Amino acid sequence: MTTASAHEFFAGSASVAGALIGLLFVAISVAPAGVLGPDASEAHSVRAAAALTAFTNALAVALFGLVPGFDAGDAATVVAIFGLLFIAGSLMRVVPAWRAKRIKLSDVSYLVGLLAVFVIQLIVGLGLDRHSGNKGDLQMICVLVIVCCLIGIARSWELVGGPNIGMGHELFQLFRRRRGSQGPGADDAEGR
Repeated sequence: MTTASAHEFFAGSASVAGALIGLLFVAISVAPAGVLGPDASEAHSVRAAAALTAFTNALAVALFGLVPGFDAGDAATVVAIFGLLFIAGSLMRVVPAWRAKRIKLSDVSYLVGLLAVFVIQLIVGLGLDRHSGNKGDLQMICVLVIVCCLIGIARSWELVGGPNIGMGHELFQLFRRRRGSQGPGADDAEGR
């Protein structure tokens, strides 16, 4: 299996990633002060940059995968290195804000997911460089393109202030409500 065999996937992925980048720019332009202005929070700025990085990663891998005779492993490797540099830069920006208690670590926990994506992408990109016919590495690169689009969508949703309705969030809220409704003496009343 060669990169050419994934041509249709890369063509579709490039279109999706390009459209998502355009929508991200529209979302940021609607309220630029919250992301780009002098009073922008570090969490919002890094969240916007993370979405753009994830979308750009998917776009670059997909576009280079479309170049005749070009191996997507090279693009995946280079873009993964840039992604890792983005993670390092983001940490340099958010750690001082976290120490100053301007943000919570949970506000930037998605960086762990992006780090995992870039590390895996680097490994499979190098693997595909060594063995261009490796079907598993090419499939993993394709999966990572999809994952990058999904990560970018999730970060964009948070950026525009969309509600968090994930299962983990909902269970946590349910637990919090139940615990709050019981009050301090509720445990004694239940034990009787």
